[in-house]
Amino acid sequence: MGLNIKDIIPRKDIEISELKNELVFVDAFNMLYQFLSTIRQPDGTPLMDNKKRVTSHLSGIFYRNVNLLSEGIKLVYVFDGEPPKQKAGTHHIREEGRELAKERYEEAKQEENIDAMRRYGSQLIRLNDEMIQESKELLDAMGIGVVQAPGEGEAEAAFLNRVNPSFGVVSQDYDSLLFGATRLIRNLGLARKRKTISGWIEIKPELIELHRVLNMLEIDLDQLICLGILVGTDYNPRGIPRIGQKKALELVKKYKQPVLIFKSVEEQMMGMPEEDRFDWQEIFEMFHKPKIVNANFRFGKVDEKKIKEILVEKHNFSDERVEKQLEKLREVKEQKKQKGLNEWI
Repeated sequence: MGLNIKDIIPRKDIEISELKNELVFVDAFNMLYQFLSTIRQPDGTPLMDNKKRVTSHLSGIFYRNVNLLSEGIKLVYVFDGEPPKQKAGTHHIREEGRELAKERYEEAKQEENIDAMRRYGSQLIRLNDEMIQESKELLDAMGIGVVQAPGEGEAEAAFLNRVNPSFGVVSQDYDSLLFGATRLIRNLGLARKRKTISGWIEIKPELIELHRVLNMLEIDLDQLICLGILVGTDYNPRGIPRIGQKKALELVKKYKQPVLIFKSVEEQMMGMPEEDRFDWQEIFEMFHKPKIVNANFRFGKVDEKKIKEILVEKHNFSDERVEKQLEKLREVKEQKKQKGLNEWI
């Protein structure tokens, strides 16, 4: 679900070329779900192999990341570990959403409404352990860094972004900012063009810089965390009733201190249904002190045999199409080799 503060924060479109030679940490689950929801057949059915195993995520990992690697971007995918118990509410809401989408998909199927089938089909996605493990194996075979977080992947990615010379965190969710990511890059895993009712539109990466957010809103990181909790995070997905982004910003700027901010909405919080109530201090602490480790990561060599084993032999990808992408990876390797030689000239 993620935090929704898109209406009040500064952002700008950037060209992918601006990320050349930059290291970025990718919120892996977020990206994989993005691939699963967008890489689909016209009727909303995910890509599958001849054994009916979903392959949309593998297609996204391979084809989209080859393009990013060709642009000279250094990628490290950070995978979620054990989810905190506070996310149970979000998981419940997501499950309810899937059930509703399933009903509406079946209705659309009966009516042969292809557009509706695609819309609701994209909401039926679910990652399983086999898909996650195979994703890690393919990324590693492509020479992309892989990190297993002990807890939240976006918290670990934000931490690694801060302690390593790196550009930022790649995710569609704004929560990364609350975990202290210096920069958030959105739309990096999306196709460059998207079809709309009015025609094709260009999709560009979007950059959000934490220091600009704080400066423009005239708040600090603690206050941004409070703002997020008021609006609703994955730990308290419903937020506080009748408090949207702009109202939350007003409260944060007026009361400034976390204790006073939440004191001002105490009555509204007490009036919430019991299942939606939350301990703001507990959530505040989770953003301040998430479960993280100073993980090591490496960029291994491209293993063409392993890539073909996963994609062509196991999942029936086109050998010809995979070979074309491998040629791009060979070019990337050659460019790196030439760059290394030039440094000694």
